[in-house]
Amino acid sequence: MNTPELLAPAGDLEKLKMALHYGADAVYLGGEQFGLRKTSKNFTLEEMKEGVDFAHERNKKVYVTMNIVPHDEDLEGLEDYVKDLYDMNVDGVIVSDPGIYSIVNRTVPKLPIHISTQASITNYETIMFWYELGIRRIVLARELSLEEIRSIINRIPEDLEIETFVHGAMCISYSGRCLLSNYMAGRDANRGECAHPCRWKYNLVEEKRPGEYYPVYEDEKGTFIFNSKDLCMIEHMPELIKAGINSFKIEGRVKSSYYVATVIRSYRMAIDEYLKNPEGYVFNPLWLDEIKKASHRDFTTGFYFDRPTGKDQVYTTSSYIRNYDYVGLVLDYDEETKMATVEQRNRMFMGDEIEVFGPDKEHYTQIIDKMWDEDGNEIDVAPHPQQTVRIKMDRRVQRWDILRRCR
Repeated sequence: MNTPELLAPAGDLEKLKMALHYGADAVYLGGEQFGLRKTSKNFTLEEMKEGVDFAHERNKKVYVTMNIVPHDEDLEGLEDYVKDLYDMNVDGVIVSDPGIYSIVNRTVPKLPIHISTQASITNYETIMFWYELGIRRIVLARELSLEEIRSIINRIPEDLEIETFVHGAMCISYSGRCLLSNYMAGRDANRGECAHPCRWKYNLVEEKRPGEYYPVYEDEKGTFIFNSKDLCMIEHMPELIKAGINSFKIEGRVKSSYYVATVIRSYRMAIDEYLKNPEGYVFNPLWLDEIKKASHRDFTTGFYFDRPTGKDQVYTTSSYIRNYDYVGLVLDYDEETKMATVEQRNRMFMGDEIEVFGPDKEHYTQIIDKMWDEDGNEIDVAPHPQQTVRIKMDRRVQRWDILRRCR
């Protein structure tokens, strides 16, 4: 039985710890250079070292993204950077460019290199090209069907791992290689500065009729013609695991800690439930319901089962669906008093009905009857960002448990 790795995004140190606590086997993250998510907080070398140590203490892994499409100026300092990564024992780097591959390979030849989805790998011959250069993990392009993935896995050497995206935002361009942002906003998506113009609203303008806007879709308010639904494959664990995919990748380094915890928790439960009893496995719709309590767009299965069509696009808005607010993170719990110390993440009011959940238990609902501030004063509202409050809990909770509120 293939046991897939569950690979989570980590936009900062808190997200790294949250992802691993909620069930990820590994995380991928970016440093302050060479990665494709400059809008993420990303990691200093000191933070990265702390994250690697935190992961390794729990027998988890950390991969570092270096998947820009670089110009010469972008390569400055690369040798020193990868030496630092090797010294801190990162478990691999993710690259897309042959030049970066060459520099990494000759500078720290023992550092594992993964080939990014940005390399747009869609066929067996390209996979074997990289394999013969020493690569032992390939992140396939998102444009492959499950049938194509299965066919590739059946042909490749046993020591070559295949990683695919199973959840998160989809890019309208081929495997994320996009010039639209550069053209419209002067921000190069291939160097980490995407402005996401694929989420903007567009109308058609005829050259000799300036100011006359024609909707591209049958909607007088215009249309988001490039705006894809989010990928979600949680309902298809048996097909993915049977295909032999080694690593299931979740997109979202710029998403919140709450998003990471919620999505990872559901995929962890689905994977574990299948591996426990493949023949008796039944998908639990509550796993999908939980994912929908995090910020999301409508869902699609992308290219896995068929070519995307109009039904896989969102033509009405580029906004996320947000039905729940992340209101608190449990920092500590006193067994005797049943009091939790909570870090506020959105305003909480006395009388709020909240849901409480953690990585290894179902959520439950309770009312906030009373709250106290750090000085022990009873308060009606916790309005200050990351304010520390104390709340009496109806059930036992643990550090890293999350409080959320339905909007």
